[in-house]
Amino acid sequence: MTAPADDRLIVALDVPNVLAGLDLVQKLGDSVSFYKIGLGMLTGGGLALANELKQEHGKRIFLDMKFFDIGATVEAAVRGIAQFDLDFLTVHGDPHVVRAAKQGAAGSDMKILAVTILTSLDRDDLDDSMIRDGAIPDLVTERAGRAFDAGADGVIASPNEAALIRALPEAAGRLIVTPGVRPTGADKGDQKRIATPAQAVRDGVDHIVVGRPVHTAADPRKAALDIVAEMASSRT
Repeated sequence: MTAPADDRLIVALDVPNVLAGLDLVQKLGDSVSFYKIGLGMLTGGGLALANELKQEHGKRIFLDMKFFDIGATVEAAVRGIAQFDLDFLTVHGDPHVVRAAKQGAAGSDMKILAVTILTSLDRDDLDDSMIRDGAIPDLVTERAGRAFDAGADGVIASPNEAALIRALPEAAGRLIVTPGVRPTGADKGDQKRIATPAQAVRDGVDHIVVGRPVHTAADPRKAALDIVAEMASSRT
């Protein structure tokens, strides 16, 4: 009898379309129970794939849409997605967006996760976007606290800031989900603030999101199992 998959690992289905997504899911088999579907897959049938994986394959689904708009529009969009019984949905961490998303998700079990600062950005990028001065860890922590106060069920943040967020009083019982996690020896890709799976777990992360190190591997199933083993090593 095989052990159940560790749902702390969320595999990002950053592939072109539904057929490629289903092919990867088949290769991973019972080694992965949780998948992320993002904007890159949206026009390739991403919502249909999310529904199929949830309803027909029993997988957990994280829909990564990063909604940002006026409150009424966010609320309506989230209410529409909530009917699909998915597990996580991302919105930007601005308090008015988080509050609207929580209203849209009312009556469902879908968790609203607030984006703090994208893990692909550094201080130079924030300067280009005219984001106020300050060290990224301080900005991320403050943004996370405000999102929690607005009702967010969790936040998306770099593993570099996970320990700071976990230490916030407002973070008690809330989720920390981190992209920017790379297995030992993996290529950084376009991520700038990264950590290994073991370090992320030690710092209080609930779920890690990994894409390319799994789906570009010669053996995706082995790559996923190796990441799970790395997370388990955080206990030693």
